[in-house]
Amino acid sequence: DWIDLPEQIGDAIAPLIGAHIGEVLVTDQTSVNLFKLASAALAATDRADIVTDDANFPSDHYVLRAVAEHGNGRLRVVETDPVGGVTAADISAALDGDVALVSLSHVAFKSGALADMSTISAVTESAGALTLWDLSHSVGAVPVELERTGVSLAVGCTYKYLNGGPGAPAFLYVRRDLQDRLTTPIPGWFGHADMFSFDPSYVAADGVRRFASGTPPIVSLRGVEHGVAVTTDAGIEAIRTKGVALTEVLIARADSRLVSLGCTIGSPRRAAARGSHVAIRHPEAYRLVQALIDRKVITDFRAPDTIRFGVAPLYTRYTDVYDAIETLVDILETGAHLAYSPDHGSVT
Repeated sequence: DWIDLPEQIGDAIAPLIGAHIGEVLVTDQTSVNLFKLASAALAATDRADIVTDDANFPSDHYVLRAVAEHGNGRLRVVETDPVGGVTAADISAALDGDVALVSLSHVAFKSGALADMSTISAVTESAGALTLWDLSHSVGAVPVELERTGVSLAVGCTYKYLNGGPGAPAFLYVRRDLQDRLTTPIPGWFGHADMFSFDPSYVAADGVRRFASGTPPIVSLRGVEHGVAVTTDAGIEAIRTKGVALTEVLIARADSRLVSLGCTIGSPRRAAARGSHVAIRHPEAYRLVQALIDRKVITDFRAPDTIRFGVAPLYTRYTDVYDAIETLVDILETGAHLAYSPDHGSVT
């Protein structure tokens, strides 16, 4: 049954993101899927510009700018609050008759700000543009309602909260009414209507499978299959409840223990406006992250001054949050981080 795994696992992901069966496909990587769907969106309209925000993931910027410029358009980048994230008002101000697509991250990769998908999608669609959301930092951690909020297109990774493991394939979502209207810019034999006919002429398959390209990575897909099953079994509402509680504890501990040591909170304080990671800011964030890692507290550095604590509700314990903050307190109080080089390595 391996040949149908991209669709089968896509169907398993669908309930986690508020989609229907037959609207999600596990394939390629997030950047490739973003390129495919953004290109398809522009090709289906007589418009050429794309709107995104300054807090979107840099790789998304690279892809979106290339797609827009290839179509003789431009990428419009709106400025947003670095903690609060993008708002419907920000997007509305950037829309006009030349905008074909608005592409944003549901949860900001640095601050963890959770965008108002419903309102932003409504504003975008009312202006005649399509929406393309990156769910990489929200799928498996917060409830996502693509159909209810009127989202056109979406992409996301499976190696974060879906636990697919490093290099696990990504997924794409195409709303059913758009599937026959859009055409992939990377046609491949797995997206052909009759892949084993080996017809030199390309005929797109019906439905979301038309966005497949080459042979899927089966070993990695099996990992995704089990990660999605565990997430489904736990239930996204229960996961979200624990994620909120964990991040509330983390922020409370940071306020009481870290602020006096020069740290600030770089994430929204209102739980409903926050995903499942918390940003702690400090001028020496890079060296602090290196010191934390050596003490088995694995965080991420995000330039220029952010320590990102990724709180995965399925397996992060409250005591892990407590211990992580106390470890950072000890490093700051002893100055242990000053023994590390401020020069950034390849992985941060």
